[in-house]
Amino acid sequence: MRIARSKGSLSRAIFSNVTVILIAVILLIVNVDVTQAGDPYRYFTWTISYGDIYPLGILQQGILINGQFPGPEIYCNTNDNLVINIINMLPEPFLISWNGLQHRRNSWEDGVYGTNCPIPPGKNFTYNLQVKDQIGSFFYFPSLFFHKAAGGYGAIRILSRPKIPVPFAEPAGDFTVLIGDWYSYEHTHLRAVLDGGIQLGLPNGVLINGRGLNGQAFTVQPGKTYRFRISNVGLQSTLNFRIQDHQMKLVEVEGTHTQQSIYSSIDVHVGQSYSVLVTADQSAKDYYIAVSTRFMGTVLTTSAFLHYANSVTPATGSPPLGPTSQYDWSLNQARSILTNLTAGGPRPNPQGSFHYGSINVTRTIRLSSSAGFIGGKQRYAVNSVSFVPADTPLKLADHFNIPDVFRLGSIPDSPPDGVMHLDTSVMAADYKAFIEIVFENHEDIVQTWHLDGYSFFVVGMAGGLWSPASRRLYNLKDAVSRCTTQVYPRSWTSVYVSLDNVGMWNLRTEFWARKYLGQQFYLRVSSPAAKSSRDENPIPKNALLCGRATQ
Repeated sequence: MRIARSKGSLSRAIFSNVTVILIAVILLIVNVDVTQAGDPYRYFTWTISYGDIYPLGILQQGILINGQFPGPEIYCNTNDNLVINIINMLPEPFLISWNGLQHRRNSWEDGVYGTNCPIPPGKNFTYNLQVKDQIGSFFYFPSLFFHKAAGGYGAIRILSRPKIPVPFAEPAGDFTVLIGDWYSYEHTHLRAVLDGGIQLGLPNGVLINGRGLNGQAFTVQPGKTYRFRISNVGLQSTLNFRIQDHQMKLVEVEGTHTQQSIYSSIDVHVGQSYSVLVTADQSAKDYYIAVSTRFMGTVLTTSAFLHYANSVTPATGSPPLGPTSQYDWSLNQARSILTNLTAGGPRPNPQGSFHYGSINVTRTIRLSSSAGFIGGKQRYAVNSVSFVPADTPLKLADHFNIPDVFRLGSIPDSPPDGVMHLDTSVMAADYKAFIEIVFENHEDIVQTWHLDGYSFFVVGMAGGLWSPASRRLYNLKDAVSRCTTQVYPRSWTSVYVSLDNVGMWNLRTEFWARKYLGQQFYLRVSSPAAKSSRDENPIPKNALLCGRATQ
């Protein structure tokens, strides 16, 4: 039945409908603007479990993420928010840490025992991270119980925002290459050896993307240029990376665009990441990609393949040999890696606008490692202090003012004359201080050091003993900024750090057995505005509590 309306009613109805439409349009526009103005979110759900793996052709129990080894890659853009829900189906607690992500104002998400309670078996925890003002190549890994020796690692790839130019043409492809040494023993056995106070032997092989045999093929088109993101996710070994008959142009190191030097091979120390460009400019066939250990009596080598799409010829002969010279070659290469001052960074301003060389250093910290025995068991130390975990994560103890968990000043600023001893070592540092850290290596092995939550300028490295006169050798113009640096035997490496990130941050060796047995400590960077959201994010609502923080 048709209903008659007066002209007035019809006019009101039309006005009402138009108003609703206009409001909807306005809301849509506002919603689009808000979405564009805000930083995007990316959501991940990862289930952690044990599974069968055969990296060296032998059945082992590995840590899988969503059934994968290595785990899934995190692919994101500058300033993206990452929401990563970890479901722990292992029979023991678990934590993931993010090697190179700086967690601005947010050490709550660092994923090491000094800052986070482990995720209990059968439970979940959601990390909320923002890759604030970052670009580059990084990786994640499990940080507890020597889990790293069982897998559980994967790549992190942070692309620049579209409006921020990158100092090279967009490559035809972008490959992730996770390399690392590997033991054929279960990680539980390796942990038991360390708990028994015994050193681990040398690793049994080298992996490329989780495979030590029947290497992966990276397919390329003739004449095209490709980006290879190489991360050393291993336990202790420096690895040399090279591609048969191809040159590599270095373009990025752990978030810093570099001067584009050409290398035939690159030493990648444990914990480090590099990006190189490779052009498929050779005849159509397959070529070896070789990775081998450095600075060991026995050289371990594995290989993958660069496969030209139109190739019908397999790689012939043997994989190319790596450098035969030892430390001098590697040291000279390290010194040649410099920041590209003409390149844009993650923000729309030149990376070189931060003139680190003209800032006054307010504090010098000298750190020296040592090895020895305490109570008849093998231990490792920093400035004579061998770290022992507390019963409560240090960050929680600090936040809730729980006494007797740790004490500031339990590790000195310089190597002491005293004997090695056990302690929960925490060093106090002031927010916004600009400091110098000198890593001194008096041992006969290559050391590698990493500072969570930060990048630092590698201003100098040389053989012999460091002294204030060594500062004359510093590069105060275009030193590379990165989060992991090597220190050669009987040598030193010096870095400058702007302490612009409040929190409890792990400073450690990347030689994982040494870290497990004490070669680490925590740097507590504090602000006068204690527990203020101005300088540090508040404790997350989903934060796990454990130890004395539950009382």
